[in-house]
Amino acid sequence: MPYWRLSSFYFFYFATLGALVPYWGPYLKSLGFSAAEIGNLMALILATKIVAPNLWGWIADHSGRCMGVVRLAAFLTLVFYTGVFFGTGFWWLAGVMAGFSFFWNASLPQLEATTLNYLAGRPGHYGRVRLWGSIGFIVTVWALGPVLDRYGVPTLLPVLWGLILGIWAASLAVPEGACATPRAAQGRLRGLLRRPEVVAFLVVCFLMQASHAPYYTFYTIYLGEYGYSKSLIGFLWAVGVICEIGVFLALPRLQGRWGLSWLLLGSLALAALRWLLIAFFPQHLGVLLFAQVLHAATFGAYHASAVHFVHRFFTGRHQHRGQALYSSVSFGLGGAAGSFYSGYSWMWWGPAATFLVAAGLALLAFVLARLFIRPSAA
Repeated sequence: MPYWRLSSFYFFYFATLGALVPYWGPYLKSLGFSAAEIGNLMALILATKIVAPNLWGWIADHSGRCMGVVRLAAFLTLVFYTGVFFGTGFWWLAGVMAGFSFFWNASLPQLEATTLNYLAGRPGHYGRVRLWGSIGFIVTVWALGPVLDRYGVPTLLPVLWGLILGIWAASLAVPEGACATPRAAQGRLRGLLRRPEVVAFLVVCFLMQASHAPYYTFYTIYLGEYGYSKSLIGFLWAVGVICEIGVFLALPRLQGRWGLSWLLLGSLALAALRWLLIAFFPQHLGVLLFAQVLHAATFGAYHASAVHFVHRFFTGRHQHRGQALYSSVSFGLGGAAGSFYSGYSWMWWGPAATFLVAAGLALLAFVLARLFIRPSAA
């Protein structure tokens, strides 16, 4: 199978993320919502990750048709997202966002398991496929900033519709046979979830994503309040993802030299540093640029090591549910909890205190990983 079939899905999925994450908050703000309401709405998108990946992962594991699940989820994402064109009230948008995100969040974990199975025996090649997601994010976030500056934030809505259409089209190109998984018995899933290193790993992932929530929810709004244009803010987002691509390309060497455990620990420590820099130096463009360079570690190295940990912990018939559980606990539960606390923290205590909380969560994740996730687990 040509690897562009997998890469194109990553491209459109993360291009959608590149439009949604930096600019959906400003769109909601343009409708007159408060910081707490924006935080709650963003938390709703992430909260669906708690349920959706596990439900669809169970269906994929038991039906053996994981790409059928991905295609159906992508199509229903497009159907439900269309609702944004028909209302702007809080509860209407809450329903629409819950609907489209329930299906959108279901597709990626299944595709991750498919990719890792297809690349079995070539673990370093994951980064070469996944980097196209980063390229999609860069293209969207960088190009969309000037467009929104010129034509207004509502232009975001049709752009997102077109990108979601691309996700569905890309899912049609991946054959069902690409996601064949080894069916070797591994024991009950419940037994896996009693292992201390697995529990610690999932808690670490929860804390890491909760620490990212203020960045994903309010970073664009935060910099806008300091006078940065959307074009410059889009450039800063893009810088981070460009550095992320570098990590994906260098992943085979990094993994061979340091191992997954040390890559994970380094990313957690640098996340704490990154949030401190954003908290205290938003007026210094050079510091912000350096903080964005750290995205190479806080997302690139972190995510690459995390998905490989999941692939090693959850083998055989548990692979799809393992990736789904990782997505649910980290991006879902962690992201939703983070968006919820950051909305109220932002409103009550301000941006600096909110990013300080984020730094504390990343530091706590580092301590737990150091204590419970041994190099032998990698």
